[in-house]
Amino acid sequence: MKRKPNSLTSLALSKFRKNKIGVFSFWFIVLCGFVAIFAYEIAPDNTSNANQMHLEIHTKKPGFKVLMLTIPNVNKITKQSFWNTLLYGIKTQATEIPISNYKVSNNLLSVKLYSENNAKSILKTYPLTKFLNKDISNFIKTKTFYLGTDKYGRDLLSRMIIGTRISFFIGFIAVFISLVIGIAMGAIAGYFGGKVDAFIMWIINITWSIPTLLLVIAITLALGKGFWQVFIAVGLTMWVEVARIVRGQILSTKKMQYVEAAKALGFSNFRIIFKHILPNILAPIIVISAANFAAAILIESGLSFLGIGAQPPTPSWGAMIKDHYNYIILGKAYLAVIPGLAIMFLVMAFMLIGNALRDALDVKN
Repeated sequence: MKRKPNSLTSLALSKFRKNKIGVFSFWFIVLCGFVAIFAYEIAPDNTSNANQMHLEIHTKKPGFKVLMLTIPNVNKITKQSFWNTLLYGIKTQATEIPISNYKVSNNLLSVKLYSENNAKSILKTYPLTKFLNKDISNFIKTKTFYLGTDKYGRDLLSRMIIGTRISFFIGFIAVFISLVIGIAMGAIAGYFGGKVDAFIMWIINITWSIPTLLLVIAITLALGKGFWQVFIAVGLTMWVEVARIVRGQILSTKKMQYVEAAKALGFSNFRIIFKHILPNILAPIIVISAANFAAAILIESGLSFLGIGAQPPTPSWGAMIKDHYNYIILGKAYLAVIPGLAIMFLVMAFMLIGNALRDALDVKN
């Protein structure tokens, strides 16, 4: 009974492939998704939250190199499963110390700690037993910080990579929540009409009248600060747009002949809505979902900047801007500009792919 949209689907895919900007945005988003999933496998610092601090080398410029002494802690070595490492990174099992140079003599390792002024460097010694009497060159290596270090001496590249998870996955979870609530509310309002429609529209209008960021802050404060609370709060504020789109589409679609035929055959309202109407109005829902992805990323970044998003030491692009925006006037603007550019590019990619999908799914053209 429902229309077969196969020819329209193939035409839409053909139109989408011809949109080079849309295709580039799609593959950029796929790349970000890959980075978000395998963040700890890719990041140079794969400890939990990339939180290895080296205060001696804070706010160093991109490309900074330093000798790094790694002191293993044999008492705290624990085995982790692959999935645990993939999700949470490795637990810190060693101490890293930036050094200027080193020397081995009389079963002792003498190192000069890194300092801006080498004349004031502190000399330290360690017994070789700490290194299990292995070749000391395995524990002293040159480490490169490709994007420099933040104000706590952490690897900025690693925190950017792991921070992709929050900015990327908040889009998926928030959009999923908004689709579940928005499609259900919009479908019920549009299909049944009357008092049901009036009541749901009253709820939609009240929610719509409250500023999004203010509503998210209120929900976040009610649920508490944290990772998942932000995801839920953003999702609970984005369903209104979806509900309005779905309601409007169903109001015009429910008068079509195939819907009337389904009613005449005695199909249930649930089946008519979800098996006959919704598959034929997916195009605008897909487009609004792409726009909501971008909006969710911006809202999360704003919340993290205000300090009520993901809490430290969890890396978040918005929190990185908050921590380093004052360095812009200190000649180290890259500390805030790099996460800002990352947010801009990811949001732009979702907006461009939304525009490409809108053009590809426009049946009038």
